[in-house]
Amino acid sequence: MIKTEKAIFAAGCFWHVEDAFRRIKGVISAVSGYTGGATDKPTYEEVCTDTTGHAEVVEVIFDPKKVSYEKLLALFWSIHNPTQVNRQGPDVGSQYRSAIFYTTATQKKVAEASLKSEQEKYGQPIATKIMKAQKFWRAEDYHQNYLGKHGAFVCGV
Repeated sequence: MIKTEKAIFAAGCFWHVEDAFRRIKGVISAVSGYTGGATDKPTYEEVCTDTTGHAEVVEVIFDPKKVSYEKLLALFWSIHNPTQVNRQGPDVGSQYRSAIFYTTATQKKVAEASLKSEQEKYGQPIATKIMKAQKFWRAEDYHQNYLGKHGAFVCGV
């Protein structure tokens, strides 16, 4: 039996984030969803109102014997601009914020060290928040593996 771990990342529109994590060897699943908000069972339409407090996120289940949390963090930093506040590219709103939702104390420590190291690469402050994971709500089925089903050309990132 494989002992897996869970990581949750918010880096803008979940379509491209999910697609990037799906490509990593050792990632068992990458699922688009919502977390960090105040309502139960949020829908995409509700999250898009920018009033629920949820972020578009990807829940990554991975085999730590095949891929490290550090490698997942490196991918996270590389696929978005962490200095932007509540936006990524053309997508604007708190649902598109940059955040790392840790699931263990070790992840928190590693994420904080990663942010500190990453900050040295930028001339402006990183806006990424590191916070304890809350309830993850799976996004609607039509969002799952969206780029795999429709092609990367539909995503502006």
